[in-house]
Amino acid sequence: MRVPNLDEVDLSRKLSKAEEAERIEAGQKRMLQLRLVNAGLMGDGRLGPPVCIVFEGWDAAGKGGAIKRLVGHLDPRHVRVASFAKPTFDEKRHHFLWRFFPSLPGWGGMAVFDRSWYGRVLVERVEGFATDEQWSRAYDEISQFEHSLGQEGMVVIKLWLHISHEEQLRRFERRQGNPLKSWKLGAEDWRNREKRSHYEEAVHDMLQKTDHPLGPWDLIAAEDKRWARVEVLETVIARTEEGMRRVGIEVPPPLTANAGPDVR
Repeated sequence: MRVPNLDEVDLSRKLSKAEEAERIEAGQKRMLQLRLVNAGLMGDGRLGPPVCIVFEGWDAAGKGGAIKRLVGHLDPRHVRVASFAKPTFDEKRHHFLWRFFPSLPGWGGMAVFDRSWYGRVLVERVEGFATDEQWSRAYDEISQFEHSLGQEGMVVIKLWLHISHEEQLRRFERRQGNPLKSWKLGAEDWRNREKRSHYEEAVHDMLQKTDHPLGPWDLIAAEDKRWARVEVLETVIARTEEGMRRVGIEVPPPLTANAGPDVR
């Protein structure tokens, strides 16, 4: 199995506004169709596999915008978006995976994780919030955790949104100058930029040690936000279809151009 590598991500990929709109519209229609089938509201009524989409990536890589395009058209009863910051005092009293269990989807459900258990081998490793022994053993703990979820039928989709150091700086500066977005940027974000090489090493190790058949990594070229949003949506669709086939759920053909599921 070929392991993904950041150096192989083509950051030159771009889309025009019209191309993005066309592919987003088609992808959202297909995503809605798959959600209704997996929720048992279309097709034979069987519940499809739980789908858990994990978003990781550089600060300002566009995770929020990509998540918005992925789920914004879906009925909120059919998807949960969970955002994870640093663990609370009480959460630190448990195993690091414990706090993620309540947000995992069940059969017929879908959850989107904005950040995840990978904080253990990224920020907690680089910033020294976990001991060397703790983050070193976390690779196996995470892989075994994801493998067990996959064996139970869950579709685990893992996305890393990749941007260059230079593009991140441009986005930071734009945020800093926008009073409606400056809240997204703090002193910690600027400090993390200075440790890019350490984070790159941590990301490399993460990809090498936690990519497996039931939880493969997909690297998203996010230098161009339009391209990233489309690639995220189309990747999630493809991985969802793969997961449906794996558990014996028939993948429906795409709806015709003039047809569409009732989303009322």
